[in-house]
Amino acid sequence: MEDTTMIWIEKYRPVTLADIVGQDDIVERLQSYVRTGNLPHLLFTGSAGVGKTTAAVALAREFFGESWNLNFRELNASDERGIDVVRNQIKQFARTSPLGGATFKILFLDEADALTPDAQAALRRTMESYATTCRFILSCNYSSKIIDPIQSRCAIYRFRSLSAEAITKEILRIAENEKISITGPAIQAIVYIAQGDMRKAINALQGAAILAQEIDAGMVYAITATARPDEIEDLLSTSLSGDFEGAEAILHHLLQDRGIAPNELINQCYRTIVRREMDPNLRVALIDQLGTTDFRLSEGASTEIQMEAMIAQFVLQARKHG
Repeated sequence: MEDTTMIWIEKYRPVTLADIVGQDDIVERLQSYVRTGNLPHLLFTGSAGVGKTTAAVALAREFFGESWNLNFRELNASDERGIDVVRNQIKQFARTSPLGGATFKILFLDEADALTPDAQAALRRTMESYATTCRFILSCNYSSKIIDPIQSRCAIYRFRSLSAEAITKEILRIAENEKISITGPAIQAIVYIAQGDMRKAINALQGAAILAQEIDAGMVYAITATARPDEIEDLLSTSLSGDFEGAEAILHHLLQDRGIAPNELINQCYRTIVRREMDPNLRVALIDQLGTTDFRLSEGASTEIQMEAMIAQFVLQARKHG
């Protein structure tokens, strides 16, 4: 097996636009910019691990060739959310001339939705002032947090979560290259855990590969601190049958013995509930309780009390709608 100390998400990051998987429509449109030699300001929106940063870097490589790193800069807005990052770092880069014969530079601002409204207003003015020398690619998880004056100045690309097929294909390619053996159930486990996030999928694969050359599903769930789907189903079935003590024991095992984070457990319960056959009114009540518990935990409430209260509500709602 090859050296696993190198971070695989960087080792296997696509270099060209054509290498990007699962975003064919977006790739085709970005390639058209390269062919014409012109680029508008762009806004990439979508969840984590779907290729937004990779697309920005690959686009710069194809526009600028060997000198791409001279005309490309990446900043993360979550590091410095205020107006100073616009006045200093962004403006300083945007105002200087392109190098290596390029006609413009590219500034990639990741997590742009973390900028304050005042900082976004200043960014909009900078985008307008230096449009001849610099193109901006903004990346965010939630486009609704980007002010309208910026959105109206950008071509917007919505990156969708990657399909199970795309993630499976990439996992098999990496496993073959790293000379590791992975079972079918292990691949299914990685797809389940990733939820369309390629970065999460590759990290799970590397984490398991560090432990052994032969990877099974149990290793994947253990290394990622994720409950198996059958464990979540068992928790829900026991709760909805009215057995609070039994459900409490399962919950304790998952949280304490397995070390699964409460928010991850809530997320897994939600994913199971929306797919499970049940009374529609019961489904609504359970999802409402998940939302309440998630909010209370985010506000600093006691994990143990809130999680047990959630299970208690599952039992009560099942009796009410039974």
